[in-house]
Amino acid sequence: MPQELLVLSPEKTVLSFDLARIGSRIFAQLLDLLLIVFGLFVLALLCMLVAYALAVASAATNASETMPALATVPLLFAITFGWLVYFILFEALWNGQTLGKKALGIRVRMADGTPITFAAALARNLLRPADILPFYYFLGLLSMFTNVKSQRIGDMVAGTIVIRERRPSPIFSPAPYSLGVHPFESHVGDLRGMTTDEYTVLKRLCDRFPELPTAVQDKLVEEVWWPFARRFKIAPIPNVHPVYLAEAVVMKYGRRQGLL
Repeated sequence: MPQELLVLSPEKTVLSFDLARIGSRIFAQLLDLLLIVFGLFVLALLCMLVAYALAVASAATNASETMPALATVPLLFAITFGWLVYFILFEALWNGQTLGKKALGIRVRMADGTPITFAAALARNLLRPADILPFYYFLGLLSMFTNVKSQRIGDMVAGTIVIRERRPSPIFSPAPYSLGVHPFESHVGDLRGMTTDEYTVLKRLCDRFPELPTAVQDKLVEEVWWPFARRFKIAPIPNVHPVYLAEAVVMKYGRRQGLL
């Protein structure tokens, strides 16, 4: 099974990702399933209590007996679709991790190394029901062993990979584009004349910055950020790394253009 994946970024930098081992992926999924079963158990207890309370109320008032039965609808929905919603929402909204993946230190990313998209999380998880079929599961394991990116069928359809998290040494993290307003947005000005291409370049810089070697980080800041900052007259802030100003630009422009 492949252990490492090398990706050539748009900045012509080779990024190295440690592919998640099959064992860690299996244990992560088992942990997620245990959490889902526990959640369903708690929901079942709540539905039983609600149904009992409604039954008592219906008997006391001679009301319709359909109300207690309706209390089981959320449970039926959760049993049918809850586990699928769990995987899709966690991976889409928690940057490629579920609780099980977080515990095992693995994460789903796009095959080019960028954060997973909602569409990709949806696509890779819609094929999970097929995992219960032994023949498919054999094919899934076989594809993980033979695929250079260790992808199961859902990963190949969605264009995703599962990687092992490296303990970050830098203090930087990917820009939280959709969360609130960046504290430095007022400092970067109105960004009049900024183009979508410039936005894309700065967003890639912010996304990849934590994973790049220090020398590459410095080189990209010098070649990408400072020319942009001089053009838009964005002055440096003492003791604030330029990447935080780049994040502010990305968030402000993205929100204004509806790109977040």
